[in-house]
Amino acid sequence: MVFSSFYFILESILVLGLVRCCPGRITKNVIGEWEEDTGFYQALRVTDDSPIFKKQSKYQSIEVHKSEYFGKILVLDGVLQLTEEDADSYNEMMAHMPMMQHKNPKTALVIGGGDGYVLNEILKHPSLEHVDHVDLDGDVVEVCKEYFKWGAAWDDPRVTLHVKDGSSFMKNVSDGFYDVIVQDSSDPWTWDKNGEMVKLPSGVLYTEDHFSQLYRGLSENGILNIQAETFHLPTDLDGIISWRKQALGLGFSRAQYGSIAISTYPTGQIGFLMCEKNSDAASTREEVDERFKLMQKKSLKTTYYQPKLQKSSLDLPLWVEKKVYYEVNYDDDETSPEREEL
Repeated sequence: MVFSSFYFILESILVLGLVRCCPGRITKNVIGEWEEDTGFYQALRVTDDSPIFKKQSKYQSIEVHKSEYFGKILVLDGVLQLTEEDADSYNEMMAHMPMMQHKNPKTALVIGGGDGYVLNEILKHPSLEHVDHVDLDGDVVEVCKEYFKWGAAWDDPRVTLHVKDGSSFMKNVSDGFYDVIVQDSSDPWTWDKNGEMVKLPSGVLYTEDHFSQLYRGLSENGILNIQAETFHLPTDLDGIISWRKQALGLGFSRAQYGSIAISTYPTGQIGFLMCEKNSDAASTREEVDERFKLMQKKSLKTTYYQPKLQKSSLDLPLWVEKKVYYEVNYDDDETSPEREEL
């Protein structure tokens, strides 16, 4: 599940002209998101009967809302996590990019993602024999089992659910056990009402120590994919650059940022950082095409991911590419030596 670097508000009041669903009309029930870096505010209108479910777990407020267009919406501590309408983009890319990049993934680990969507997508790969799912809040899992159509994912016999902290779980993982690890974690920071950055508990999942545990837990040709924020926000972009350097410094042979279009996340874009232990062992385009066709024949279909995205999602706007991959400032007509090999 994803938190963005925003100050989030769930409100049922007039928003003083800031949020308009159409000219001359101010919305009442909205999930609003304020981004301190740029002063951007985004909101989604929910139905008058929202929330249709509400509970306070040991760790957070859990709510399920409804939108006429986006369907059911998972909200944690006032933060929009996903909607039924556009959750396919983020979750399919988080799952299928690393699973397809690996030639024959048999073991996988999902850290976070208590909504179960990433887990559901990973299970579509016939080669998979075992997947561990680790999430801190078991109540989120139970709610999503009931309210979302992919809720049966945990019933698959290949799945073992661990309700615990992902960082502590990794410290007990055997060396080289997983072929693929997907870290669908919340943000390491947010902003308070005064515009001050606040470090969140999930920040431990982005530290060098935790990254080293992820590296150790991967097999020889293992692949890690982490939630890596949007490049449209300055603080997020700094994070992307830092995490990539951190991954390469620990021994990953390649770490690439990929972009995902998603309308209900702030700025309409989010990304992932795919880190490979041995990039020479990556699947070829022909192998990805063949596996994708096999999935479709088995009715294990996708709606956002397709094999073309295995490469095209990694092609970034020029200014982003320069920020993420250039170690020095190149002239506009030069290309990054690092990117020429990707």
